[in-house]
Formats: sequence, structure tokens, C-alpha cells
Amino acid sequence: MEEEKKLQIKEIMEWVYCIIIAVVLALLVRYFIGTPTIVQMSSMYPTLKEDQRLILNRISRTFKEMPQRGDIITFEEPSEGVYSISANSQNPVAIYHEKQGIFNKFRYYVLEIGKKSYIKRVIGLPGEHVKIENGKVYINDVELEENYLPENVETREAGPYSDLIVPEGCVFAMGDNRGGSTDCRRFGCIPLEKIEGKVAIRFWPLNLFGKVH
Repeated sequence: MEEEKKLQIKEIMEWVYCIIIAVVLALLVRYFIGTPTIVQMSSMYPTLKEDQRLILNRISRTFKEMPQRGDIITFEEPSEGVYSISANSQNPVAIYHEKQGIFNKFRYYVLEIGKKSYIKRVIGLPGEHVKIENGKVYINDVELEENYLPENVETREAGPYSDLIVPEGCVFAMGDNRGGSTDCRRFGCIPLEKIEGKVAIRFWPLNLFGKVH
């Protein structure tokens, strides 16, 4: 009887270990390699629509690779938003208040509980002069060709950051829905360490399966 009880306990512990290992592996894959996500807002319309499902590539974050112009990325929501009193054209970087305590950091940054993210398109890279003027976007005084936008779409200033030099280690990003996007025009450039991933593929709806441009 005692031997049978020991075997039962051993079997239970083996299952517990398997579950723990599976959870840890799932978290590692989700954080460092890739994860599914759902489009929840219309800021990237018409490129992306609400309720579409995407796979995010997080390898670039793992290796701290700077995204390229035109990449669609997700990043952590800045702590201070539209027209913050802290807006500073001399240092146009979005403001983030870091979580305190190991448990809070793990819950927020790893489990992503209570975390809100934005999805936008990279427009400006480190060291570039981004200027929004007369409904157009200029990079280093050259008009940016944006073939992903519908015809006759105009880009308005929509915030304090419409004429700036992108700081080192940051990107300037905007939504394709220029009239309905809260983005870097309002809260400043996004530091590389706050970029969570790059959109790899859209897997739902099935008729739109594939890369997103």
C-alpha cells in the first residue's frame, strides 16, 4: 500500500514538472521568439483591420535589432500621452514610467498582464529629420513615398512632434490611418527597448494569409 502511494505521488510530481516545463517554454517562446496578437484598433486601417490575427516576430527584440522604415511594429504604450506637459521638442522621446518590484515587472513585462500596446508603421530612423508639412511627410527634406496609403490621404501635424530629429536608439512611427491614429506625432519617438515585435504574417482571415506590407 505504501509503495503504491509513493508511485502515485511520483506520477503526480512528474505531471507537475511537465506542466511547469511546458509553461516556461511557452513563456520563453512568447517573449523571445514570437507570439500571436489581435488587431484591436483602427489606427492601421486599411492595411490592418480590427479583429485580424497576426504573428509577431520578437527575435529582433531579443537581439536588439533596429527595425527598418516601413516595418509594422508593436510597442508598449507610453506612460504620458497626447499633448503631455512634459513634451520636449529638444528631446522628442516618449515618456515611460518603469514598473517597480520584481513581481510587478514579471507580471507586466513577461506575462503582459495589464499591458497595452500600439501597432504602427516605422517612418523615421535614428538621426533622420522628420518633418510633416502641407499634408506630406519629409525625411531629410525629401518627400517620403508612402505607397501603402490610400490616394489623397494627408498627414497632419496632430501633435507637438511634427518637426524633429529622431534621437539615437529610437524610431518615429505613425498609423496608416493618419486621421485616426494616436502616434509619435503626439507622444514622441519610441526607444528600441520599448519595441515588442515586428508583424511577421497575418493568419486571419485566411483569405488574407501572408506577409503584411
